[in-house]
Amino acid sequence: MGDWYATPVSWAVRAKITSGTSATTFSPNNTCTRAQILTFLWRTVGSPKVEMGNPFSDVKESDYFYYAALWAYKFGIISSTKLSPNTPCT
Repeated sequence: MGDWYATPVSWAVRAKITSGTSATTFSPNNTCTRAQILTFLWRTVGSPKVEMGNPFSDVKESDYFYYAALWAYKFGIISSTKLSPNTPCT
């Protein structure tokens, strides 16, 4: 736990914002995707379920980020109807 990011990661895990890449790893050098970042933001605000039609052509209800994507769309974080969930964030 000596890495500079250990304390923030521990907080994010306790707050259920992330669970890491496995039960015992975090993988800080991996690039996050759009879906992952939206999910982190959505979990930060309490994971509210937004009831609305799915505006996305590339998001299915079975996707882990489904409600995060709807939430982001409803609140103007995303305006496109194509999420491209696996696109890396920069």
